[in-house]
Amino acid sequence: MAKAVLFDRLGGPEVFRVAEVEVGAPGPEEVLVRVAVIGLNRAEALFRDGGYYYQPEFPDSRIGMEAAGVVERVGPAVTRFAPGDRVVSTVSGHMSRVGVYGDLVLMPQEALEPIPDGVDEATAAASWLSYGTAYGALVEHAQLRAGDHVVITAASSSVGVAAIQVANHLGAVPIAVTRTADKRAELLKLGAAQVVVSEEEPVAERVRELTGGAGAELVFDAVGGPQLPELAQAVADGGLLVVYGWLDRRPPLLPLNWSIRILGYAYGALARDPAFRRRQRYFLAAGLRAGTLAPVVDRTFRGLAETAAAHAYLEGNGQIGKVLVTVED
Repeated sequence: MAKAVLFDRLGGPEVFRVAEVEVGAPGPEEVLVRVAVIGLNRAEALFRDGGYYYQPEFPDSRIGMEAAGVVERVGPAVTRFAPGDRVVSTVSGHMSRVGVYGDLVLMPQEALEPIPDGVDEATAAASWLSYGTAYGALVEHAQLRAGDHVVITAASSSVGVAAIQVANHLGAVPIAVTRTADKRAELLKLGAAQVVVSEEEPVAERVRELTGGAGAELVFDAVGGPQLPELAQAVADGGLLVVYGWLDRRPPLLPLNWSIRILGYAYGALARDPAFRRRQRYFLAAGLRAGTLAPVVDRTFRGLAETAAAHAYLEGNGQIGKVLVTVED
């Protein structure tokens, strides 16, 4: 038997419960992983309350995408991993069926990546999806170059912090956007070249000032919603607006600045490509070795029973960086 975080209805963090579940033997290409640390993502909160792009399957929906641990057993056709290997999970399919909030989880081998030598499980669980999301957008899609300006909304989120570090790693200029001024000093400490406080100053106008009137080559937006046309005014002519999240659940408006390019970006679509995952793996490992990529963990909750509290904290929007849950308390 194993323990898993399950839920049977849409709602707030209170819908979670920890239950015992049967875990069978691995299928031909499956791997049984003993989870040590779980990385929380905003997508999981959206999934829990029905706001994600696909819906939970009830009863007893599982949840979670990102976890680090050790391989316990492998199926007969598994070639990439062996018992004792340290692994981190990637996007692997419908969360209701393969969610990783638990102590023992079965996953297809293609949904796992090795943890680099010298990287602990907490760092691995705090890095793969956040840095993969930032890498896919900034490097693979935008082809960000040294000297380019990139505007990063929701900059204190784990993806926002990763994007700041990826931009600096490439020699680009990260401009962080945050709702209130209380995170300004910390974002500057984390590497933002400038910080724009959206409740106090017009974002597009301020970005134009900071870029000598030209605008930013890239805007990396997690918010969406009706403010998209205004945010588009911060993009340079011929530049790219990447929308990867919908923290504002109101219907988005199409920007009218037609001299820009607009991309609706989903990391999961890239992550299913083994060639992309290989490039991401080498990029992340190199940045971790050099210290230019360094995950920021805001808070770690101890034990699966603390999952609801961890989700409540995540949705309070007070964190800077990643929220983790360890399996053991």
